[in-house]
Amino acid sequence: MEIKELLQTAIERNVSDLHIIPDYYPTLRINDELYPLRQLGMITADISQTMIFSILNDEQKENLMANKEIDFGYEHQGFRFRCNVYFTKNRLAAAFRLISSKIKTIKELNLPDIFHQFIKPKQGLILITGPTGEGKSTTLASLINEININFTKHIITIEDPIEYVYPPGKSIVSQRELHQDTHSWNIALRSVLREDPNVVLVGEMRDYDTIQSVITIAETGHLVFSTLHTGSTPEAINRIVDVFPAHQQNQIVNQLSAVLKVVVAQRLVPDSHQEGRIPAVEILINTPSVAAIIRERKNFMLDNVLETSEESGMILMEKYLLKLYREGKITKETALSYAIRPNEINKFLK
Repeated sequence: MEIKELLQTAIERNVSDLHIIPDYYPTLRINDELYPLRQLGMITADISQTMIFSILNDEQKENLMANKEIDFGYEHQGFRFRCNVYFTKNRLAAAFRLISSKIKTIKELNLPDIFHQFIKPKQGLILITGPTGEGKSTTLASLINEININFTKHIITIEDPIEYVYPPGKSIVSQRELHQDTHSWNIALRSVLREDPNVVLVGEMRDYDTIQSVITIAETGHLVFSTLHTGSTPEAINRIVDVFPAHQQNQIVNQLSAVLKVVVAQRLVPDSHQEGRIPAVEILINTPSVAAIIRERKNFMLDNVLETSEESGMILMEKYLLKLYREGKITKETALSYAIRPNEINKFLK
């Protein structure tokens, strides 16, 4: 069993992920369902280690053994994989996320037209939130590539690892991968202001230092895109503020209310034909009233703003699910099961 054969199978079957775990069959994830490749036989610890080590260089092997896990990018037949190798019960396992070789447009991703507006600010913070595997990176890549194709900007991305590779456009693009092009998030974020960027993509706002740096970069006249693992748009505001100690939170809410442009919460939901997944989104736009709510730390009021401000381009997740259901794109059961606020969707469906 060769790792490259499995990667080729993943490409041919257009999977989202490939899993290699000892004592299991090689397993594909397609449209959020797992499919074991039983015909290939069970993976043993030795097979797993041989396959994984065959695509690691010496430095990566050293990092893996020292840290017990490693993230990296790997290219096969023109397709990129985001890879995570880790230990399970003292044996090596790996997850491979297939990254499309083509960056899809906003229209091709079935995202609302308002997403075209998110690339127009000169500065500020655009956040895409949602659980892992819900298309955040794909949406970000679409937005960044639209800037790349249409504007003369210097775009810098800081990623762990690099996922989408941007084609030649009007912009110039510097893509920096953790451990390959920089030693740490903090060093890369500190130096990015000296690299003359217009647009900065930070793969994930993962901790206090990263979040503080992202807000500073947005404050200093740059357009910043990033992600958070939260379910709804108000949760994203709470997560950012809660990362900071109590004595800093008043300062952070003032900064955030000034730099934030848009928060999008995104989920991929099965279409009504069970042939694939389509995005369902919640959009919070930082209007003056939203900025006041953030400053006054009354985030409990944001759900009502989302529900009643559609003329400003905002939408509640439950209303978007309802729209997809009424258009025949998803089933009623899907709308109910993916709702963040079950009481709201039940109210709309009555």
